[in-house]
Amino acid sequence: MKLVTVGGTFDLLHKGHQTLLEEAFKVADRVLIGLTTDEFARRLHDHYFDPFEKRYSALKRFLEERGYSDRAEIIPINDPYGPTVENGEIEGIIVSEETEPRADEINRLRVERGLRPLLVFCIKMVLAEDGKPISSTRIRRGEINRYGRVIRRRPE
Repeated sequence: MKLVTVGGTFDLLHKGHQTLLEEAFKVADRVLIGLTTDEFARRLHDHYFDPFEKRYSALKRFLEERGYSDRAEIIPINDPYGPTVENGEIEGIIVSEETEPRADEINRLRVERGLRPLLVFCIKMVLAEDGKPISSTRIRRGEINRYGRVIRRRPE
């Protein structure tokens, strides 16, 4: 594919985020990455997250380290759709199991606007060594690290 998109808060860039991004670069020449603004992220999350600039820098560093910088564009998004419902060049969207319903909604809106639906690539949640999904929330709680290693065992 020529162009796919992926979006998120990408707080504490972790193995799950990295897997999602890696998949995007496997299926397309170019990847449009929607990064939530602080304002939008506050509407999505009821917990602390790093400011936009810090999340942007971590994402940019990841792309540079993997050699993807020249194939990526990071754009701020202030709603759940970003450019997906109006940009006819986007051919696909990479989502996690958690966000797959949003892709269905995006495709419904695209069709209503006369655009072709996006090809949806759904990536399984990356599990930590305790069998639960890796998430920024779990990392902030000190349960796991960014690679899914258990830091401390929680009482059952």
